[in-house]
Amino acid sequence: MPTILVYCCLALLLSFHIEYVNSEKRFYVDYEKNEFIKDGNAFRYVSGSLHYFRVPRPYWRDRIRKMKSAGLNTISFYVEWSLHEPYSGVYNFEGQADVEHFLTISKQENMNVLIRPGPFISAERDLGGHPYWLLKEKPSLHLRSSDPNYTKYVKRWFSVLMPKIVPFLYGNGGNIIMVQIENEYGHNDLGNCDMEFKLWLRDLLLYYVGEQAQLYTTDECDLSYLQCGQIPNVYSTVDFAAIVNVTECFDHLRQVQKKGPLVNSEFYDGWVAFWESPRPVRYTKDIIRVLKYFLANNISFNFFMFHGGTNFGFTSGANTNGTTADKSGYRPQLTSYDFSAPLDEAGDPTEKYHAIKQTLKNANFPTGSTPKVAPKGNYGTVNMLPVVSLFDSVARRLKPVLNDVPLCFEDMDINHGLVLYETNLPLITGLTKLPLVIKSLGDRAIIFLNNVKLGTMSRSHSNTTMELSVIGNNQKLSILVENQGRINDKRFLVDRKGILSNVTLGKHTLGPWVMTGYPLNETAWLETQNIQPNVKPPAFYRGVFIVPQDNKHTKPLDTFLDTSGWTKGVAFINGINIGRYWPAVGPQITLYVPAPYLVPGLNTIVMVELEGASEDFTVKLVDKPRLDGL
Repeated sequence: MPTILVYCCLALLLSFHIEYVNSEKRFYVDYEKNEFIKDGNAFRYVSGSLHYFRVPRPYWRDRIRKMKSAGLNTISFYVEWSLHEPYSGVYNFEGQADVEHFLTISKQENMNVLIRPGPFISAERDLGGHPYWLLKEKPSLHLRSSDPNYTKYVKRWFSVLMPKIVPFLYGNGGNIIMVQIENEYGHNDLGNCDMEFKLWLRDLLLYYVGEQAQLYTTDECDLSYLQCGQIPNVYSTVDFAAIVNVTECFDHLRQVQKKGPLVNSEFYDGWVAFWESPRPVRYTKDIIRVLKYFLANNISFNFFMFHGGTNFGFTSGANTNGTTADKSGYRPQLTSYDFSAPLDEAGDPTEKYHAIKQTLKNANFPTGSTPKVAPKGNYGTVNMLPVVSLFDSVARRLKPVLNDVPLCFEDMDINHGLVLYETNLPLITGLTKLPLVIKSLGDRAIIFLNNVKLGTMSRSHSNTTMELSVIGNNQKLSILVENQGRINDKRFLVDRKGILSNVTLGKHTLGPWVMTGYPLNETAWLETQNIQPNVKPPAFYRGVFIVPQDNKHTKPLDTFLDTSGWTKGVAFINGINIGRYWPAVGPQITLYVPAPYLVPGLNTIVMVELEGASEDFTVKLVDKPRLDGL
């Protein structure tokens, strides 16, 4: 009898072991069959990009559900290093930065994940997702390279991030099926491909990921980029828009990777937009045409973006078309990251959404109910009253820095916002006109003489010289420099801000300098300040409005701040920086204000207007966006 019991127990244990092995979760590439294999079966993903850092946390689940309803089975997102390590060795994974909560929601909604931890992500974000403090390291480090001064920080960052990610890997019972190494590395400014860096980064990620998810790379549709970006023993993918030659792009991919399923990791359904330029157009008919090609040829793909969201605060970056980072071609990106995506900036379905959903439904992908456009708040006109000039001592929240030559933002440990550079001009007899020259400027400067505005200089327009009329002594020159966003393009990534050279007036090199930073990271101090009717820009303005409560609407609604009539600046709602505005040049006129940023009853708007307030000192909170104001 005991022997029978032993055999019975062994049989039960054996059956349990077999069942456990058979049920083991695994995702990998079958290069011979040109398939992804998920739990033993061929699998093709239909994904969309959604960045947690561009969407208010209370809306994460809503956006994921809308993607799933359209027929998607996967979401793709970057991890932004600068959000999580804003200062060296100081980490943030709470609130908007709670990436584990975002992953938990995606798992609860049965969505697979393609995670892109960088360290460089581009993503139209400031410095491509790198934290600004890397630029103040001495000696200067070389980003995206095997420079040990750089890799030591990447290794430290991943030692904090990856243990949070590992439990969500597919082989560990999570939903992350693929992990990207770097991002479009083949297109960079190194002049050569740093194989040592690529292998080092591969091995670093492999240490954490192992075989629990598939490592991959993605590069643009260019053979040289794909060849440079490829990493041995890592799966390669390509990215491109519907307007290119699709077969040619995949032919390029096949030249660097002979076998395996074809993947477009960034299928562009829209495009990034810039200040002073019309928003690009990507037509639905082209997207659906290529989508049908993907579906007919068993191609996995990721819509970039499926929901763009917003670059709240100072998180938007810039591109450059110039031959060097300091020359013409600097193009700052909008606060809005609407991207003309299937879900618009406020998360509402668009024409593209409906067309994509119908196409996927016809291809037998499971879809859900079509989401409706959410109601928006029209909270009316708000009077904005002048409070404090930036020149006033009370507005100078940081201790000024004194130096013989101008210092950049980073050397003063200032990340974003403004820096005011002030110096006394040399004694010049008689009325004299002399050229004022800032050889290297990042990015836009307003020039004042004795606090009277004389004009502006702009890196974007290669305009860093102006004529100055100088007479007598006691002439104070003030230069208010704005950081408009660090370059996130693959080239010229090191992009410091402020005055980056000596400033000359004729033959005179100016200095010493008093430099005051305005990081514009909080506005609570304005509550104690009284209205000053005669204040002129650059200045802080404040207004209040009511979000009513009634039987119909017991909660605030999303709304849009219409900045028509104002010139250029930054806006805050209830102390939250909702981004830069610049209606004087467009195309973006309104700023998206999510309902979670509002409260029932009294709400506060603060605007830091740099150049010119509207004639009637009002703004409006409207129920429709204006993103095409040009």
